[in-house]
Parts: sequence; C-alpha cells; structure tokens
Amino acid sequence: MTDKLELNMNAYLPLRDVVFHTLREAILKGELKPGERLMELQLASKLGVSRTPIREAIRMLELEGLAVTVPRKGAEVAKMTEKDMEDVLQIRKALDELAVGLACDNMTEEGLEQLYIVLRNFEESTRTGNVKKIAQADVEFHDAIYQAADNSKLVTMLNNLREQMYRYRVEYLKNESIYPRLIEEHKKIYEGLKRKDKETVVEIVSYHVINQEMVVKNIIHGQE
Repeated sequence: MTDKLELNMNAYLPLRDVVFHTLREAILKGELKPGERLMELQLASKLGVSRTPIREAIRMLELEGLAVTVPRKGAEVAKMTEKDMEDVLQIRKALDELAVGLACDNMTEEGLEQLYIVLRNFEESTRTGNVKKIAQADVEFHDAIYQAADNSKLVTMLNNLREQMYRYRVEYLKNESIYPRLIEEHKKIYEGLKRKDKETVVEIVSYHVINQEMVVKNIIHGQE
C-alpha cells in the first residue's frame, strides 16, 4: 500500500466524506492500484481514524465503481473493465447527443457567453499539467451544455453518470497528446451551437465520446 496516503481534512465535511475523497484521489492518481486490497484496519491506522468512516467510505467508492468487495477477500480497488467502460460511455453518448440537441434549440445569449468562458478555461487548464484541474474544466464545459438544454431531469441523470465517468475521464486526460484535438472538438461544438446547427453538433459530440472510448480501451488493455 502507498505510503503517500494522508487525510485531506475539511472541517465542513463529515469524516467519512473526507476519507472517501482521500481514497478516491489516491485511486484516480494511481497511488492505490487496481486489485490492491482496501484493508479497514490498515487504512484506519494510516489515516488516524476509526474503522467506521473507512467502512462507509469504501461503500461510497463501491457506488462509484472504484472499489469492489470480493467474497472471502474483502474490498479492493476495482479494475477498469472494457465492458464497464463501454456501458458507461454508451449511456453518456446517447445522453450527450440528446443534451446538445436540446441546447441547440434552447441556447440563450447568456448561455453561449458562459460556454465560451468555460471553453477558454479548458484550453488554459491544459497548460497547467494538473490532470484534476483539466478534468474539472472539462466537466464545466459539458455542464454548460447540459444547463443550456433546459431539462432538469436530463441534468440529474447526467450528474448521476458523472461519478461513474470520472475515472475514465481522468485516465483519458492523462494523455497530453489528445489536448489539441479536445480543444478543437470543444470549439466546433461551441461554433455549431452558435449557428444552431443541430446535425453537426450531435455528430461532433458522438465522435467526441467515441474518441475517448478508443483511448481508454488501450489503457485498459495495458492494465491487463
């Protein structure tokens, strides 16, 4: 188990959430490896907490697909599987296409201005080398489209999917060579929404997700 594990204290969060965020970040950064055991006693000792918040945090990680309980072995860091990734991205592709189509119909001037701001923020974030910051900026770009779609039920569904997507998003964004293409795709989505060219933006969003699937598939094959 990594020696780098330290509790990121936040006075406003319950202890189980603090433990959850600490473990989540360690998994996403690769400090806790796929298949590595999540032993409650050892983690409790390392983080200086009781076993209860550790147990609760592991349950939260399981809901996100980041941990799995194996019979007679206990909890461990979940391996990324091709099937799981395909299932998640299949749903995301369908919902993103729906969202961008609705955004095309409902986009306001203010919404377009906000989208341009987050588009530039994403471009700037790619120069930081901070994958967490880049992933957050990518989320904000897609969130601006979801808000413009003006369908609260769709936004709720996409927010639920976001947590399951996050691991694949982070793995994808660790590859710096894809940044120019991502920036270009974001610009084309913005320009298509500005022109209200529904057919084009739906097509670009579709390719956007397919490109991610191909890159992450190679990462998963490398992990096997």
